[in-house]
Amino acid sequence: MKRVGQRVAAALGLAVGILLTVVAPAAAAVPADDGVWFGAELNWGDDGPDGYRGRLGEQPAMYSVRLSYPLDDRALAEWQRAATQVAGQGAALVLTLEPSVALDRLTDADAAELNSRLEDYRSRDDAVQLVRFAPEMNGSWVSWGQQPTAYVRAFERVAEKIHAGSSQAETVWSPSYAAGYPFERADGRLDSLTAGDRVTLDTDGDGLLTESDDPYGPYFPDPDAVDRVGLSIYYFGKGESAAAAGRDVPLETNSAPEDGEVAARLNERWGYTTGQGSSFYDRFAVGENKPMLLDTGALYDFSREGDTELAVKQGWWRQVLAELPDHPLLTGVTWLEVVRAEAEAGGQVVDWRATARGELAGSLRADLDGTGLISWGPVTTVITSEQASAATVQVRQGGAEPNDEMNWITGSAAVLAVAFLASGIVGRALPKWRYDDSSASRDLRIDMVRGFIIVVVVVTHIEVTSPFAYASLKAVGAITGAELFVLLSGIVLGMVFPAAIKRGGEWAAALAAWGRARKQYLVALAVILTIFALGFIPFVDTTAISTFTDRGTGEGGTGDSGRVYDLYPNAERLLDYPPPWYAVRQFLLLEMGPWPFNIMGLFVVLSLAYPALMWLIKRGMWWLVLALSWGVYATHYLAPGALSLPSQFDAVFPLALWQVLFTHGLVIGYYRRQIIRALTTVPGKIGIGVFVVGYAGFLVYLWAGQTYGFTPVPFPADLYGSLYESGYQRIFLEWGRLLDLPLVIVCSYAVLTVAWKPLFRSMGWLWIPLGQASLYVFIVHVFFVLAVANIPGLDRGSLWQGTLIHSVVIGLILFMVRKRFLFSVIPR
Repeated sequence: MKRVGQRVAAALGLAVGILLTVVAPAAAAVPADDGVWFGAELNWGDDGPDGYRGRLGEQPAMYSVRLSYPLDDRALAEWQRAATQVAGQGAALVLTLEPSVALDRLTDADAAELNSRLEDYRSRDDAVQLVRFAPEMNGSWVSWGQQPTAYVRAFERVAEKIHAGSSQAETVWSPSYAAGYPFERADGRLDSLTAGDRVTLDTDGDGLLTESDDPYGPYFPDPDAVDRVGLSIYYFGKGESAAAAGRDVPLETNSAPEDGEVAARLNERWGYTTGQGSSFYDRFAVGENKPMLLDTGALYDFSREGDTELAVKQGWWRQVLAELPDHPLLTGVTWLEVVRAEAEAGGQVVDWRATARGELAGSLRADLDGTGLISWGPVTTVITSEQASAATVQVRQGGAEPNDEMNWITGSAAVLAVAFLASGIVGRALPKWRYDDSSASRDLRIDMVRGFIIVVVVVTHIEVTSPFAYASLKAVGAITGAELFVLLSGIVLGMVFPAAIKRGGEWAAALAAWGRARKQYLVALAVILTIFALGFIPFVDTTAISTFTDRGTGEGGTGDSGRVYDLYPNAERLLDYPPPWYAVRQFLLLEMGPWPFNIMGLFVVLSLAYPALMWLIKRGMWWLVLALSWGVYATHYLAPGALSLPSQFDAVFPLALWQVLFTHGLVIGYYRRQIIRALTTVPGKIGIGVFVVGYAGFLVYLWAGQTYGFTPVPFPADLYGSLYESGYQRIFLEWGRLLDLPLVIVCSYAVLTVAWKPLFRSMGWLWIPLGQASLYVFIVHVFFVLAVANIPGLDRGSLWQGTLIHSVVIGLILFMVRKRFLFSVIPR
């Protein structure tokens, strides 16, 4: 007995460990009402917000991304990537627009396109966006530099479109700190100035462009066009004497900044050989009453000797932070977080990052917190990957009236009840039609239902109009294919376990089951990677399944309609060498992947728990398995979030809830014959009849009260109107869906039993082979969903096109199953 008790405890512990592996949800930071935003300008090709947040140990309030303007395909893709990742943290996004054509070639249409995109992101993601148009325009090192007339005109054109729109985006005018102006010894662009611009820039009227001329004013647009001002101040480590000479002065050693350098720059005293009338801050932040952004950073060259990286960079950021109290309009700081070749360092690759090493990042975080002035994020709505996954499930039908869905559920229950009662008559009148249940190898009725369900899944995910689509959406009342898929998988596994033990013993059966789980997991990773890789093929658009556009039918309702979710968070970071751990973790934990595939992770976890659960069931402890299962189910509601997993599937099919279907399926499958014998006795038939008719009658009674205006005593008059929200929503497996599921199973099983032969002849050729390979069909259908999405000119609303596509896809999948295509690789 002691050994049995130890084994029970071990099996129970293994089952609990697999089913209850959880991570604590991260608490969202709450921004202060005021304060200074801090963030980073990243190299988005090598880094991302999740990586930066992880290194810094805090949630930045903003990020900056550089985009080519006018917006081309590459810029739009980079914007989409940055916006999606930033939305996951609820941070603001600074869009630095760098003109790729001459300023006088920028048009109203370009500005209108920009504004349209800004409005889209605002409406979809509640995005906070700052548009920094052509910064450092007073410099000679940018193609749009030192062209005041064309620059002001282009800036005002962009601002006019933005301010007339609904994006609530803000414009940022941001020159470079001007010591050394007009920088003629840097790049020599002054020779190309127009006569008009020379007059505009010659602010002291001496006929020359010198440091005595105003380095900022000629470039300042109409104040009404500017929402914020900004300034670029970078530390190149070459001393004050290099300000005018620029790149002609070599970087010889890494040196910490001298005390007071940042203060001197903000007071317009550092690096000038002639006195300046007033500082940039006083003129444009205070004088124009504009909040100010500071773009800054300090470079470090590891190929040179000198002070340590910490001394150089901390010396700089501490000076920046020390100036915040005296400059209250300085409301945002972005640090340049890149590694790149720098002309100021003689073309040498230098490191601007402040979080690349733990010592640096920890010191920066401590110094930022030490100011007491930093306002951490989020600053707007946070759109997490969990929300993205959850949005892929339609909680309600789009455009449906409040009771439409409940009416369909009620009608379906009534039809199923009638079919159940009719099955008794058919069984007596036509006994030759009955299913022959003498075979113990497998139950083809279950295969038939599984086949029907997997066809429903395929048709539902290939979103075109056809009779198949209507039948799939309206076939099983409250139940979707997912519930039946999980329950029937459990039933089949419960049925086959005894045979597996007979073949090689219990331990061999367990090892085989775990081997199957491993295969499922590896195939899941392979599918995720394959879809990701296909996205790099020019003519293949994988966004149809790698992103998801909310239809307003999810949990968030119509308010989220049009929001685009990225289902591959940080996938591009997997291409880095070495890839960052956070991206690898997201991949290995199935936190990314195509939306038609997300339930696969649930099957992987359930398959891992399967041998331990069957060990208990085989020893008659099915009651313990079910008690454990319902305990986990109840915990999900009593302590929301306590049993959550980071995997993508858990937001759509929460393990704590959906495992209850699988465990009941295992018990039903293992004890199938005993259950059938019990239910076919007179008391069993009476009990089943009472349940079917009673449940359907209850719904019909409430529906009649709602429809014909009487109170369905003893129930409240408005009970029917609240039924869907309280008991039948998808994802959550509430009481209504848990009652509807056995109704569907019992009635379907009864009809298949008494009318097997005609149903087998009409649909068995299709449903049975697909049902016996349902997991295989589910895996390969993802690629058919992608293929259909890439058909050029497809009219998804066309009945004939949709019918043709659904027919061809189902036919091809059936052909693959009959030919056993890749059966040795893809689990069935």
